[in-house]
Parts: sequence; C-alpha cells; structure tokens
Amino acid sequence: MPGMFLYEYAVIRLVPQVEREEFINVGIILFSKKQGFIQTRIVLPEERLKLFKCEIDLEQIKANLHAFELISAGSKAGGPIACEELPERFRWLTAVRSSVIQTSRPHPGKTDDLEKEVDRLFLEYVG
Repeated sequence: MPGMFLYEYAVIRLVPQVEREEFINVGIILFSKKQGFIQTRIVLPEERLKLFKCEIDLEQIKANLHAFELISAGSKAGGPIACEELPERFRWLTAVRSSVIQTSRPHPGKTDDLEKEVDRLFLEYVG
C-alpha cells in the first residue's frame, strides 16, 4: 500500500523499585529507518510516583529521561550516542537494561503518518 511507513516503537517505563517489577509507562520512542524518523515523547507523572513506597531521586530521573529526548533528537548535548545514526540511537535507547528507566521490547507497525502514530501510541500507552 503506497504511503504506508514501516516503523518500530518501544514504551519507556519508570521502574522505581526494580526488584518489585512495578512500573509506570512514561513515554514512547518511535523509529522509522526508511523515513529517517525518530521521536521520543515523555511525561513524568509526579503524583503517581508518590504511590510507590520508595525513595525516588526525581531530579535524577528527569535528567535521565531528558537524555532520552536529547539522544533521540541527535543533540550534541546527548553525548556520543546522540551523534550516531538513527538505527544505532534507537537500538541503544531500547537496549535491555535493569535500571530505573527501561523500555519495552521494540514492536513493529505500519502507518501513513508517523507524527500521528506517535500521538496515538503515546495516548494509548501513557495516557
């Protein structure tokens, strides 16, 4: 079908206590190699974080989530990874890690409008 773009996306999760495996979806990363497109959208629901019974360094979490945005955007402020090509940035951002900020495994999809798909996925998974 003409005008349909293949993409991959991952959900960004905040896991305040990794050992408990509880998480809050806080963002989306959407990547299309053929279209040269990558976009990250994040929101930090600070009120919901208060529901977790643990100490959270909110400023550090904000800084780490902002790094996702900088790397996605290819900003030099995002460090050496941000200077890599789009596929390498997406793979680095979605690499499996056991930290407070994690991503789901990448999922494929097709759309005729990547920007609208970011909006749709963000609304569906993050709210």
